[in-house]
Amino acid sequence: MLVNLVEILKLAEEKKCAVGAFNTPNWECILAVIDAAEKLNVPVIISHAQLHEEVSPLAKIGPIMVEAAKRAKVPVCVHLDHCETLDYMAQALEIGFTGVMYDGSTLPYEENLENTKKAVAMAKNYSCGVEAELGALASREGGADNASGPVYTDPDEAVAFCRETGIDALAPSFGTAHGIYKAKPVLDLDRVKVISEKTGLPLVMHGGSGVSPEDYRTGIANGLRKINYYSYMSKAGTQAVKKLLAKEDVTFFHDLALAAQKAMEADAEKAMRVFAGL
Repeated sequence: MLVNLVEILKLAEEKKCAVGAFNTPNWECILAVIDAAEKLNVPVIISHAQLHEEVSPLAKIGPIMVEAAKRAKVPVCVHLDHCETLDYMAQALEIGFTGVMYDGSTLPYEENLENTKKAVAMAKNYSCGVEAELGALASREGGADNASGPVYTDPDEAVAFCRETGIDALAPSFGTAHGIYKAKPVLDLDRVKVISEKTGLPLVMHGGSGVSPEDYRTGIANGLRKINYYSYMSKAGTQAVKKLLAKEDVTFFHDLALAAQKAMEADAEKAMRVFAGL
């Protein structure tokens, strides 16, 4: 069933757990994530990142995501991830997305603030929840290094930002990075707790792939209610295809697609179990 970002985060808050948000740039990813969620009977978020526009155009994959969410047996939010332009966000809202993440984290604070206010105003017309980012991760979406390095979110600045923008969820910077980790991340989870207590909002972990189960659990206890996860799920699909090709002469593409889908489903299920405290 299709639900919005506020509703799904409320479910997570009620159970003091986190909901997984998985990028789904193709049909195999959509199936993998929703099938895993239905198997565990947990709510889930399927996301489209603006970064994936060239791989999977929003106008084509978006309606498929919305329809898949409507037909799912569990609550599913269809979310726009790392949207950097309001025009692109408007497209997602028209398609029927029920959550959006406006990312103005590379902009000066005041410009990020003003654009996020506009994003919130736009989303209200569609009963759509809004997430925003404050601070900067060590790497950008897609894994490229952030030229300025990580900028951890200041708790007091977060309070002012949340109050002035009226957002529904905040993605703070506390030591995670997008993409594949080159070394074990060192996370400032105490910062997460302080920001959660000061803002009173659900917090979001970006760069959630590759974080240890222990850090997930501590982060959730400290206020994380949404965890973004994609890189390692995608890697599991790639490895499954490589393994199949090494073992046999594959003629049909659908055999490769199915191998990737099942491997991604297993990886997503493993992550969901930790997020949901199962």
